[in-house]
Amino acid sequence: MSGLAGIVMAMTDTRPLADRVALVAGATRGCGRAIAVELARAGAFVYATGRSTTSRRSEMDRPETIEQTQDLMEAAGGRGAAVVVDHLVPDQVRALVNRVRVEQGRLDVLVNDIWGGDPFAEWDKPLWEQDLGKGLHLLDVGLHSHIITSHFALGLLVEKPGGLVLEITDGTNEFNTDYRGELFYDLCKTSINRIALAQARMLEPFGGTAIGVTPGFLRSEAMLDHFGVTEATWRDAVSKDNPHFSLSETPTYVARGIARLVADPDAKRFAGQVLYSGLFADAYGVTDLDGSAPNFERYARENGLDSKEIIDDAKYR
Repeated sequence: MSGLAGIVMAMTDTRPLADRVALVAGATRGCGRAIAVELARAGAFVYATGRSTTSRRSEMDRPETIEQTQDLMEAAGGRGAAVVVDHLVPDQVRALVNRVRVEQGRLDVLVNDIWGGDPFAEWDKPLWEQDLGKGLHLLDVGLHSHIITSHFALGLLVEKPGGLVLEITDGTNEFNTDYRGELFYDLCKTSINRIALAQARMLEPFGGTAIGVTPGFLRSEAMLDHFGVTEATWRDAVSKDNPHFSLSETPTYVARGIARLVADPDAKRFAGQVLYSGLFADAYGVTDLDGSAPNFERYARENGLDSKEIIDDAKYR
């Protein structure tokens, strides 16, 4: 990865982002929630957005709420605001950015982590057998929402040099070279990698940049539920039918790396690239909650993902 060799940065200041304003779009659960918490912990004022509230669930039909995210930011000693926003509704996104402008006068960091496509993905089906409405809606919630959000937010972000956009995706460019098994999912995630590059080029003349970021095999709330385990018992889900889960990681792992990236005065060296959580371990010395540093990207590259063999994961942590 260009710009990485020989660089290991330690964050000695516990609140290096104390002068930053961040917007984490899609922060109800998973990576988005963890990113909002870690940016707030590092001192940024964080606007965390989502659709699911204590009184209404989104179409994801999950129990996590955006109010809980604010509680977690505050528990981490941070400051921020939970804002209910549907990022497919331009007027709501416009109002959100106007609020940031009025209250803060600036926007330093935009994290586009909006997803919501899981209920609409139809894996291992050819296009002609898929529900077209579901597929197009997946592109709406997972891709068009990013574009709408950047459309309104970048005008504020470029008013001061140094702005940073992080596009949260699934898979580096190398990992996504092959087909991901679902046409609309594949198109969504590879397109997010491209809009990270496009925004990097657009922001460069204004002193800003954009970077794509992907977790590895994520132990999100939904993934733990899917396998019928908890964070405390997650290794019970590792089996010959699910061997790669042994290299899974919590959302906090990539979020800790992102907090270091935002604090890095030379983050622009990664402009337009897609970084991954294991790389942050190498660059910034971050670890997951258990103290390990899983590198799923390297694991996948060296072993492939077609094998049912449970590989000793110690060498990749």
